[in-house]
Amino acid sequence: MDVRITGLQTYVVNASPGGGNWVFVKVLTNQDGLHGVGEGTVTSKAQTIAAAIEEHERFVVGQDPRNIEWLWQAMYRYPRWRGGPVLNSAISAIEMALWDIKGKLLGVPVWQLLGGAARDRIRLYAHGSPHSDVGLARIEALVKQGYTAIKMGPFEVRDGIVDPRADVRRGAAAIRRLREAVGEDIDLLVDAHGLFTPVMAVDFARQVAEANLMWIEEPCQPEDLKTLSWICERSPVPIATGERLFTKWGFADLVEQRAVAYIQPDVSHAGGISETRKIAAMAEARFIDVALHGASSEILTAANFHVDACTPNCTIQEHPLGSPWRYEVVRTTCVVEGGFARLPEAPGLGVEIDEAECARHPYVPDSRSQFTFADGSVADA
Repeated sequence: MDVRITGLQTYVVNASPGGGNWVFVKVLTNQDGLHGVGEGTVTSKAQTIAAAIEEHERFVVGQDPRNIEWLWQAMYRYPRWRGGPVLNSAISAIEMALWDIKGKLLGVPVWQLLGGAARDRIRLYAHGSPHSDVGLARIEALVKQGYTAIKMGPFEVRDGIVDPRADVRRGAAAIRRLREAVGEDIDLLVDAHGLFTPVMAVDFARQVAEANLMWIEEPCQPEDLKTLSWICERSPVPIATGERLFTKWGFADLVEQRAVAYIQPDVSHAGGISETRKIAAMAEARFIDVALHGASSEILTAANFHVDACTPNCTIQEHPLGSPWRYEVVRTTCVVEGGFARLPEAPGLGVEIDEAECARHPYVPDSRSQFTFADGSVADA
């Protein structure tokens, strides 16, 4: 069968009433009804990502979508300028859609094309907050649903002002109380979002050591490996990072130096499904576990499930639940029950974009928090 890519179609879809937007792509072909879907969402960069995806159209139109590795190399190498969240997320979205097409053509789920199953089901973690009574009640409800791991922020910033010592003290106390409430059988994970200074990170880790956390995620900004290693050497809690690193080259030193206990590539940023598998293989050779990042739509969630299904060192998967219309804008065949996901069964990724529903939730400018320290200087958010 002669299959050729005929075009790309992008969608920028508001993700929730509180702000944020998803970026989807549909890769079209010359075969009636045959297309693939992908996602390249980056916080606060939705319209930029959509434009970047469209700019890559000239490298893929007229090509056979089944030649995924060749197309990845063309998109990555031909433009000359490489790297960063925008270009890599655009490539990731298109590459994801190419795997969707290939699975549909062959009538099998993507994970079957990547070596078959490495596990029977996929363990998930959900998001919660121990910093209020409402948040604690939500965590208790998630545990009753069967989730055995919960991720949370380290503290709540009051009035947009970061107070390093007080925030760490309050946050650590809340997490210790949560440990007492849920018992020892529930894994607790903390995502610092790079908000800590190095000293704050070590201070926080020492104050929550008795809560026996599974990891502290992104305790600092990801650019400086030496700073991350400095924190890891002093932290009594395992460290995780990786959602803001890209391609095998971005992870190479992190893995080679065994700088963290867990790496967290994001399939929609790191380069797509194939590139994430390469990153995971690098980590496997150094006995490092993988916990894929995935806080976007059901398209990314499905792509993650396919990588999780066939990758031995993928230990746990982020499972976002926030948007009230996430299951309307993307129709999924993936099944989640009792804090675990079944291995996907539908051909391709097993998800489809509902264009009419997407049109009901147009782009809304992001309203991300903007934090400062008490003296007015800018803090990471």
